Amino acid sequence: MLSKRIIACLDVRDGNLAKSVKFVDTKDIGDPVSKAKEYYDDGLDELVFYDITASSDDRNIMLDVVKEVACQVYIPLSVGGGIRSVEDANKLLWSGAEKINVNSAAVKRPELIAECAHAIGNQNTVLSMDILKVEISRDFPSGYEVVINGGRTRTGIDALTWALKGEDLGAGELVVNSIDADGTRDGYEITLTRMIAEAVSIPVIASGGAGKPEHLYEVLTEGLADAALVASMVHYNEYKVSELKQYLNNRGVKVRLRY
Repeated sequence: MLSKRIIACLDVRDGNLAKSVKFVDTKDIGDPVSKAKEYYDDGLDELVFYDITASSDDRNIMLDVVKEVACQVYIPLSVGGGIRSVEDANKLLWSGAEKINVNSAAVKRPELIAECAHAIGNQNTVLSMDILKVEISRDFPSGYEVVINGGRTRTGIDALTWALKGEDLGAGELVVNSIDADGTRDGYEITLTRMIAEAVSIPVIASGGAGKPEHLYEVLTEGLADAALVASMVHYNEYKVSELKQYLNNRGVKVRLRY
């Protein structure tokens, strides 16, 4: 059995670490480089860096911040926001990223997933999905809709349909982010995460809603996620990464521990 991963999410706006609730009321809360180093030193498995306004502002990602973070951590670094081409993806890899996350641009032009997977490898191409709960209907048989541009734009695309298409196009992992749970710290969207995890054969990373260690346990077991993304609960120093890992280990979840 593969170890479950804990991944810290660094949302960056104008070079500053930021946090929002349900993608609104975004506030700057610190320096992303120092936080990245802190989490790495405490045993974090992986780091995700999102330039949260690159897509909505229609600009390129901030490579200088990516380079600074990459110089401080020696764990997989995944970067997303504003990636519209293989050229953008390569620039990120040259700046120190190991994986790239495509989201809004892939919804607008799905071939981007296949192009990146072919150029840099499936294992380095991650499809991030921002998902909103909606009424079950003919258009949305799963009861969930994909949204883009930082949650600002609805797409009319069913979330499960998009997850399966992303896998077919070559994505090596899926980040499943619940808009409804994002920043609430009330727990992950277990139903959504499990539904997608059962339907695809690639790793699923649960995102949105982590507030206490029990939430990670729930999504990694009941939700069938391969990894859990955390943000507020570590950004505000409520929990340390090592504490979360020890909690999961004590409850029988296989994680990488530092001794």
